[in-house]
Amino acid sequence: MTVTLGPTPTAVAAVPLATDPSTPARPRRSRPLPGLLVAGAYLVLLVVAAVLPALLAPGDPLAADPRAALAAPDPAHWFGTDQLGRDVWTRVVHGAGHSLTIGLAATGIAVTGGVLLGLLAGLAHRFADETLSRSFDALSAFPLLLLALLFITVTGPGTASLVVAIGIATLPHHARVVRGQTLLVRRAGYVEQAVSFGLSRSRLVWRHVLPNVLGPVPVLAVIGLGEAVLVAAGLSFLGLGPQPPSPEWGAMLSEGRNYLQVAWWMTVLPGAAVTATVVALTVVGRHWQTRFDGRRT
Repeated sequence: MTVTLGPTPTAVAAVPLATDPSTPARPRRSRPLPGLLVAGAYLVLLVVAAVLPALLAPGDPLAADPRAALAAPDPAHWFGTDQLGRDVWTRVVHGAGHSLTIGLAATGIAVTGGVLLGLLAGLAHRFADETLSRSFDALSAFPLLLLALLFITVTGPGTASLVVAIGIATLPHHARVVRGQTLLVRRAGYVEQAVSFGLSRSRLVWRHVLPNVLGPVPVLAVIGLGEAVLVAAGLSFLGLGPQPPSPEWGAMLSEGRNYLQVAWWMTVLPGAAVTATVVALTVVGRHWQTRFDGRRT
């Protein structure tokens, strides 16, 4: 009597190789999303407007023509004119540099301070860590606009105060993320091995901790830049930022609110520029965040 102990060679050969879990699947190339392409194209155009505004709008953003005051959008004035006859398109294009400069400066303060304080909290002893962490939590409990407004009431209005206020208001979020990354890195095996080799604390932080902590910082900076531009426009709308006749987007919104019924373009079009900038930066930042999270896992 014959006893079969397993599948015949023919049956084994019939099993398709695709079912073998050890066979790696070919990675699929992800095509760029249309929204991401539109956001990227808009950001390129925004950078051109900020660096070379005369390339897109060769006129003077402060040049007034009372005879053309409150003119509706037409081929001569794409975005119409304001109450003084100034071309709104020219002012929106030249205002990109003002708004982006404020946002970039504030984001730079937030990122620099957040990295330093987050590293200090993650590497310090328990008492210092708890003190800094509770401070971050307390500041994060306030709405961003309210916290920035509180700082400006102390320092006074102006562009410099606006930059510092937004930077300090957005700093706790960066610091909390960096602190969390620092706590993860300091427990990693390669860090413990470097400590056992007698590596000094400064070299350990500079060569092993800091490079692995800075991974999510650029992603946060891109998203935070859009938030900073939005807050800057809101505070300028309240008269706490650049003052007229500066072609800053928030200041333009403040000037146009009194003419909303007769000249909607004075408010809607600068507001659309603010909205499009925030949305584009958020879309690009979220895409980078997804790629970073996927690579990390």
